[in-house]
Amino acid sequence: MNIKYTKTELRQQQIRLTQLEKYLPTLQLKKTMLQLEINGVQDELEQFGVQLDNYAGRVRGFQKLLTSPDAESLFESCHLLQVKKHYENIAGVEIPIFEEIVFDQPTYFLFDTSFWLESGIHSTRQLIETRERIIILEEKKALLEKELREVSIRVNLFEKIMIPRTQSNIKKIKIFLGDQQLAAVSQAKASKRKILQRKGKR
Repeated sequence: MNIKYTKTELRQQQIRLTQLEKYLPTLQLKKTMLQLEINGVQDELEQFGVQLDNYAGRVRGFQKLLTSPDAESLFESCHLLQVKKHYENIAGVEIPIFEEIVFDQPTYFLFDTSFWLESGIHSTRQLIETRERIIILEEKKALLEKELREVSIRVNLFEKIMIPRTQSNIKKIKIFLGDQQLAAVSQAKASKRKILQRKGKR
């Protein structure tokens, strides 16, 4: 970027530096907040991952029973109709928040079914709900990581390029204006000497 070696340019560069130095802490704070959010989501993902394995183990215990006539009731009761979620703004990012899941309502009569059916439905629903929670958390994490990358680029741009460059510009302009002022003072002294010399000759 070309700069003008003038007092006006110096003021503009100084204003620019003030703005950059004022905005940088905001970006750094946002970067920290995003990283904390990502760490929190990662912790949740690990916890739900453990739960998913536990529920999957329980459901596998019912596999041999899936050929019984009551298995159809289990499939119907675990049919996922809707995953409800809403979006919240966190550190400037709209991210999904899990609310609940809606299943088909069972049409069987409890006393006409096998003893394992209720437990099977409960475990399978928990498995499905945990899976959906993980999907939403992964979406949330991906959005936060995308924003973190963009904010990190801006922080680096401010810290390593824009602020140092503006500081360098200010220094260059100050040196140039200082040299100009020195040259003007020297020229004025030289002119004064010449005038005095001419007066002395008269």
